[in-house]
Amino acid sequence: MTCQEAPEAVSSVSKMAYQTLQQEYLQIPVVTRAYTTACVLTTAAVQLEIITPFQLYFNPDLILKNYQVWRLFTNFLFFGPVGFNFLFNMIFLYRYCRMLEEGSFRGRTADFVFMFLFGGLLMTIFGIFVSLVFLGQAFTIMLVYIWSRRNPNVRMNFFGLLNFQAPFLPWVLMGFSLLLGNSIIVDLLGIAVGHVYYFLEDVFPNQPGGGRWLRTPSIIKMLFDTPEEDANYNPLPEDRPGGFAWGEGQRLGG
Repeated sequence: MTCQEAPEAVSSVSKMAYQTLQQEYLQIPVVTRAYTTACVLTTAAVQLEIITPFQLYFNPDLILKNYQVWRLFTNFLFFGPVGFNFLFNMIFLYRYCRMLEEGSFRGRTADFVFMFLFGGLLMTIFGIFVSLVFLGQAFTIMLVYIWSRRNPNVRMNFFGLLNFQAPFLPWVLMGFSLLLGNSIIVDLLGIAVGHVYYFLEDVFPNQPGGGRWLRTPSIIKMLFDTPEEDANYNPLPEDRPGGFAWGEGQRLGG
């Protein structure tokens, strides 16, 4: 390889790597991609001191009196400074959000967005009474809870120490938070809101005399419903959480 060819080869490899990365990124379903990207960019902005957490946290007085409406959304985007807790939350958020979107919400983007809005609204209301200023971790637990209830037969393994079925995962995570000395109020809030959604969407409609109380508004359907899907699209199965030692799972009977 000549001196002239070397820079061209490096440029070609860099271009291919960029295209591969871009392709992988665009294959992430849209809601998962948008939310996780917003969380990462928000944390990066705080880390670079472009903004501060004081501009992001949930404060009803500032929202109502100073019209700082963005706080209704930004408090769900910040998971603390870059570190173990941030990475732990991002991995769980990305993984379970994606499995829900590619699983039981496949082809139902509007319903998935409505679940986000419903869960976020309930957490905001409850957050007022328990004085929580950042609700992103509770939102992650909500996603984990809904996934776990919809995949009750998946066997989980946590750090190679515990084996259990999926519905116990939110409680195991809460116990892990307790061991780390963190407050479990956030976990309990996520579990409570996740259960409300799961009950109203999956349980109550199938009860005698029950019905569907949660219906995605037409305007959300108009904005987010997607055209017919590609018949060749083959997403990851929703019941396959694998890949990480603290949440690896296997379907019973599989």
